[in-house]
Amino acid sequence: MSKALLEVIALDATDARMAVDGGADRLELVSSMQFSGFNPSLEAFSSIRSAVNVPLRVMIRLRDGFLTGGPGSVSALATSAKQLREEGADEFVMGWLDPNGAVDLAALETVLEALEGAPWTFHKAIDKAADRDAVYAAIRRLPGLDTVLTSGGPFPAAQGIDILAAEAAREAADPNGLNLLVGGGLKLTDVAALRTAGLTGFHIGTAARFSGDWNGPVDVELVKTWRAALDAPLSEPVA
Repeated sequence: MSKALLEVIALDATDARMAVDGGADRLELVSSMQFSGFNPSLEAFSSIRSAVNVPLRVMIRLRDGFLTGGPGSVSALATSAKQLREEGADEFVMGWLDPNGAVDLAALETVLEALEGAPWTFHKAIDKAADRDAVYAAIRRLPGLDTVLTSGGPFPAAQGIDILAAEAAREAADPNGLNLLVGGGLKLTDVAALRTAGLTGFHIGTAARFSGDWNGPVDVELVKTWRAALDAPLSEPVA
């Protein structure tokens, strides 16, 4: 079995260094976590890029929720993505729905033009979608997409384990399948069951912070604890 991937949310260079020192494989870069994460500034991206040498997935999001806000907002998203790309960002996170809960493909395609085929994650918009299978069908052939960040639905990851396991098995059976990255209410005590169910990617935010919220920095010892849990031998073979 390949090593499980650990992605940690970083707001600044201090977060980034602590996460990497603790064993994070990849970072998600965001700002404004009171709104569940907006774009990082160009300055924050550059500072983090200089501080660590791991892949950085950069959030493209400028308003709360999963609606773009209309054509003007889509244009602003595309401009922001282009600026981050020009600054050196080469991996991204994004995803929008329309008012009916379907994928906003027009918005995605507009922003993707600025990313020039860079790899990206469709984030937790899928957990608010009207039809998960329709989301997968709509996004899976978009250029650069390789990952879906999800808890399995509008609930914590532990409650979505059956859905996550089924989706992970389906994607693993497809030569062009997407990687599932489990995030959203994820707890350390959930890891063994999720790994046993076949999940291999894990995403944490406040769970990596000693304060347990966004008021404190990433704690290197907590990240080490997550790393150890992901690397520990499984008591049962993966299904």
